[in-house]
Amino acid sequence: MKAIRYHEFGSTEVLQEEEVQRPTPAADEVLIRVVATSFNPVDDHIRLGVLADAIPTPLPITPGLDVAGTVEQLGENVTTFQVGDAVIGMFPLDVHGGAAEYAVIAANFLAAAPTTLPLVDAAALPLTGLAARQAAVELGQVAKGQTVLVNGAGGAVGSIVVQLAADAGAVVTAVDGPQHAERLHAQGASSFYGPLDLDAGPQVIGGPFDLVVNHVRLSAEDLAKLTDFVADGGIAVSSAGAIPSNESRFTRSANVWVAPSGANLADLVARLDAGRIELNIVDRRPLDQLRAIHSEAAAGKLAGKTVITVG
Repeated sequence: MKAIRYHEFGSTEVLQEEEVQRPTPAADEVLIRVVATSFNPVDDHIRLGVLADAIPTPLPITPGLDVAGTVEQLGENVTTFQVGDAVIGMFPLDVHGGAAEYAVIAANFLAAAPTTLPLVDAAALPLTGLAARQAAVELGQVAKGQTVLVNGAGGAVGSIVVQLAADAGAVVTAVDGPQHAERLHAQGASSFYGPLDLDAGPQVIGGPFDLVVNHVRLSAEDLAKLTDFVADGGIAVSSAGAIPSNESRFTRSANVWVAPSGANLADLVARLDAGRIELNIVDRRPLDQLRAIHSEAAAGKLAGKTVITVG
């Protein structure tokens, strides 16, 4: 089968198309005929080796943490799916495998694919959706009537956080570049600002907030300034560095570390099929352009969520 792999960490030049043996599912695993994967920024960081200590991953690596496809073969003990089922899933951060014609993944990391959009496009949901759900639902425990600030709301994860918070009945303030304003208002944001002036203080944008979710890479000094945007007893959740807590005001802090979960993914699929969340896909490109996609991402030229078609 065809796969993109790299045998050493480094620049985009390490990505090579290879012919490799089709994998066989072990017990509790499923073999997927891959229709699509997607690019996530962490793919670039892992390829460079900068996360090698935090996420030890044996080489060679077939990138692609997301997978969408059809079930080709069931491993022993798998009863939740049947051959031919359309499924989506996320690999663990230390495994990967979506950038290939076939991939093996644990059955409990899979969910039935959405029925309201093409299977190819469903590859954009797993990692971004699970990260957003962890930030807003699991860690942030967003609830009706709360005020929520989402910094970096225009990105693939941030925009789903906005939608999850709005769906829960929270009042959402979104912060990002002005090109995202119209879409984020349509996705449930009550207010939009961009960019965030950390020195102006939270009152300028209607804060402080019960929940602050940050998806923007900031200096330690600026992350500390975000603490002032958290209301007394509130929580700050970040995927881009820790926001300090303030013990005197009983604020809390948590970091997103996304992990695969078929059950949580099924919850996201149900929300998507019900029209409660939507995906923002800006491009669909074939597998043989994966190196170019990594290069564009490294140069800051990748406009947004890109789905990678396989086969």
